[in-house]
Amino acid sequence: QVQLVESGGGLVQAGGSLRLSCAASGRTFTMGWFRQAPGKEREFVSRISWSGGITVYADSVKGRFTISRDNAKNTVYLQMNNLKPEDTAVYYCAASTSSVGPYNYWGQGTQVTVSS
Repeated sequence: QVQLVESGGGLVQAGGSLRLSCAASGRTFTMGWFRQAPGKEREFVSRISWSGGITVYADSVKGRFTISRDNAKNTVYLQMNNLKPEDTAVYYCAASTSSVGPYNYWGQGTQVTVSS
């Protein structure tokens, strides 16, 4: 069983920055970030391979968000710059505990609110 604990959310003005963190209680392989805005379905934001060598971003955040990880700390980060009101959502961390499997663990979510 792996627990994921997100932190770093908050209220920021448009154009500002936040850094989200997700600490895992055990070893993970692929880790990702998703978000869900009110009244909308959960959507993919970004993911990173175990080595950090492969990163993928949704088109809506490409060039503004950067995902990274520190395997010594079992932690993944999401640096969010130039935030827009449409980035407002609950952000969820997800992890896969196998090299080829789907995400099988999810965090509880952290709220990000961007004011205009």
